[in-house]
Amino acid sequence: MKREFLLNFKVEGNPLPKDIIDAIMEENGRDINAAKAAAVKPYEDFDTIKLENDRLKADSLADGLTAVQWKEKLAQLEFQNMLSAAISARGGRNEKAISALLALEELKNSENRQEAVAAALEELKQSDGYLFADQTPPPYARGTGARDRARETAPTDLAGALREKFERK
Repeated sequence: MKREFLLNFKVEGNPLPKDIIDAIMEENGRDINAAKAAAVKPYEDFDTIKLENDRLKADSLADGLTAVQWKEKLAQLEFQNMLSAAISARGGRNEKAISALLALEELKNSENRQEAVAAALEELKQSDGYLFADQTPPPYARGTGARDRARETAPTDLAGALREKFERK
């Protein structure tokens, strides 16, 4: 806004007083300075942001991995976690041994990985059941240990235990 603009205003035929024009110009100046400060503020941080960006690029290049390689590593980890969870859910005894018998590349490239892994594990469980723990343990058979049949009865008190230990009767 210019001072001439305000000098041309007339209220009831009289021009605006000088003190009112000065107050309006002063307030307008404050608004303009605030707008300039707000417009300059984003550019003040530009150099620090650019330095930080350059540092991060250098760090990522120092690792020798690009974004594509990181995505591949992440996909590999997700597949391994899904496979580990599937093996343990089916009672796998040795994850490494079971994984070695599976066609991992074929499973990774399948459209529905979880169904493919489940089917492969079921097939492996049918052919090599020893790799998986049974859901029910074998029944307990009492008396199948290597206990001496001659000493079936154990002493019931301290005196009997001492006699048995020192072979006194």
